[in-house]
Amino acid sequence: MKIGLVDVDSKNFPNLALMKISAYYKMNGDDVSMYMPVFNYDTVFMSKIFTFTKDFNYVQCENIIKGGTGYNLETVLSKEIDNIYPDYSLYNITDTAYGYLTRGCFRNCNFCIVTKKEGNKIYQVYKLSQFWNGQKNIKLMDSNITGAPNFIDLMDELADTNAMIDFTQGMDLRLLTEKKIEVLKKVKIKLIHFAWDNMEDEKLICSNLKTFIELTGFDYRKIIVYVLINFNTTIEQDLYRINKIKGIGANPYVMVYDKQNADIIHIKLQRYVNNKIIFRSSENLTFQDYISYRNYKDYKKEGKLF
Repeated sequence: MKIGLVDVDSKNFPNLALMKISAYYKMNGDDVSMYMPVFNYDTVFMSKIFTFTKDFNYVQCENIIKGGTGYNLETVLSKEIDNIYPDYSLYNITDTAYGYLTRGCFRNCNFCIVTKKEGNKIYQVYKLSQFWNGQKNIKLMDSNITGAPNFIDLMDELADTNAMIDFTQGMDLRLLTEKKIEVLKKVKIKLIHFAWDNMEDEKLICSNLKTFIELTGFDYRKIIVYVLINFNTTIEQDLYRINKIKGIGANPYVMVYDKQNADIIHIKLQRYVNNKIIFRSSENLTFQDYISYRNYKDYKKEGKLF
C-alpha cells in the first residue's frame, strides 16, 4: 500500500504518533511518506495535537484516518503501533529521541485534558528502549513524571544513558523533594521545565524553586517556568508571577490559554516575556514601557496601564 501522513500542526516539534505509524507500515513493506497532493494514496493518516489548529481540507483519498487530541480523545493508536520504535527518519532526526516513560496525572486541572485523556493515576507505560537507542539527546514529553511512584528509578535510568535530557513538559514543582532533586542532579539536564499556573500555589512553588536552584546550581539558562495567563488570573497577578520567577533566578515562559480568543494585552505580554532579548533588558524596559512604546493607548485609563 501507499501510505500518506499529514502533520496538521506542522510546527517545530515532530509528531510522535506519525513516526510510529510510519515505522509500523514500513515494517510491513508499505510505501510511507509525508502526504504530497501529486500522488495517489491508499490510506492517509492525519494527526492533530491542538484543537485550535486549522484542519487540512485539500487531502484527496478515499480512506482518511484522523487522530490526536486536536480531533478527539477517543481515537488512539493500537498497542501494536504505539509500542513500536519511532521512525525518526520521517523528520530527518538523527541525534535526538522523543518519547514518554509515563502517562496520566492526578491534578485534573480545568485547563488541561491530560487526566481526561490518560487517567488520574501516573503510571509507567513505556520503556526507555522503546524510543531511545543511543541518541545524544532525549526529549521527554511526560505530563507529570514527578509524581510517578518509581520516579527515582526512572531518573537513575536516564542518568545511565549519559544523554542530554530535556524535560519538555512542566514538571510538578509542588511534588519536588530534596531526595528527588538529588537524583535529578545525576541526570545530564539540557533544559527542565516547571509550571506556575495558580496563584494559591505561590508559597510551595517559590520555596521549592529556590531549593532546586540552591541544590543544583542551575540558573535561568536551564530552568524554564511556564506561566499560564488568560485563565483565572489578572494581568497584575501574571506580571507578579513573571517577575517573581525572574527574581528567584529562573526563566518565565508565558502560555496563553484560549489564545485565539484572548485579549490583545495577553498576546503582548506573551511576546514581551518570551522575547528574551527584550525581557532580559526589562530593568530598563518594563512591560508598561513596552506597551507604551507599541502605542497601545486603549489600555491606559486615568494615566494607568491597567
